[in-house]
Amino acid sequence: LLRPETLERLTQIRTGSTHRQHSQSALSLLTIERKDSQGFGRVVRNENGSIRQIVEEADCTPEQLAIRELNPGIYCFDAQWLWENLSLLTPSSTGEYYLTDMVGIAVEQGQDVMTAPASPDETLGINDRSQLAVAAQALRQRINTDHMLSGVTIVDPASTYIDADVTIDQDSTILPGTHLQGSTTVGAGCLIGPDSRIVDSAIGDACRVEYSVIEQARMDRGSEVGPFGHLRPGAHLGEDVHMGNFGEVKNSRLGKGVKMGHFSYIGDATVGDNANIGAGTITCNFDGVSKNRTTIGDDVFLGSDTLLVAPVTLGARARTGAGSVVTRDVEEDALVYGVPARRPRAGESSRQPDSNE
Repeated sequence: LLRPETLERLTQIRTGSTHRQHSQSALSLLTIERKDSQGFGRVVRNENGSIRQIVEEADCTPEQLAIRELNPGIYCFDAQWLWENLSLLTPSSTGEYYLTDMVGIAVEQGQDVMTAPASPDETLGINDRSQLAVAAQALRQRINTDHMLSGVTIVDPASTYIDADVTIDQDSTILPGTHLQGSTTVGAGCLIGPDSRIVDSAIGDACRVEYSVIEQARMDRGSEVGPFGHLRPGAHLGEDVHMGNFGEVKNSRLGKGVKMGHFSYIGDATVGDNANIGAGTITCNFDGVSKNRTTIGDDVFLGSDTLLVAPVTLGARARTGAGSVVTRDVEEDALVYGVPARRPRAGESSRQPDSNE
């Protein structure tokens, strides 16, 4: 929760590297002001405004309890001074040793003690799951606000979850229920969500992800996934790929312009440009012992419910009839169909329909 600039300010005021200060201090600390002061020590100052001591809440007088400048417990010490003076600490009435007493010790020695203000949301205490949720919400709000100020549209920040290391380019829109996690990157002009989860993945410009899960995968410019698609680790969609509802891709590359409308599984495969993957197509990549690869050439047309029993290769512009079970390699421009899939016999029509029909 602590911002880097806050920690830099804390160290700078101790070392005297600010423009208003030129001498080193024994220690510096952050202070906050908040209405709910329960559990915090009070920062007590003298009539000149210099810090005098920190008093833990249990030891405060009624007047000290009214103080709203609080100690969140974040310090920057001169290490040598600290080790030389730690032995001066004495136990409290409960037998505890308060590190906060080092402030009073430094003041008694004539040492400078410097303070720097911090935002309350940087210093939230986390002692239970309820407080953890409050802190997570504060961090989420900060992350989402930073993205929106950088040109990203987040329709409902309260229901959008973006990890700190995620990057999103301008003019992308994040719809409600979206989770962007890990080292995910999202390009410009994308539409992500609703209700999508993307983990450690690279999403190119102008992509669309709808009601889908993407894990350790890559989408190139203009690709679409969903609704209800799943890109598993190693999946790579080339430019302008359309992967519709209930599709799954694992450890495979789909070339530019591939169409995979619905209800298909592509695993351990290479798919050439502009191939059409009919509904229900499955690469049967596991033989019970090991995973095997499938290679599908450019402009291949796979009919609905085609089963590709790996290892198998389909040459460019090959076609399969609906329901085919392909167990052998298919040559370029060939048509196969049936179980097992074969080329038409003599007298059977081998006409391939024109793509415009």
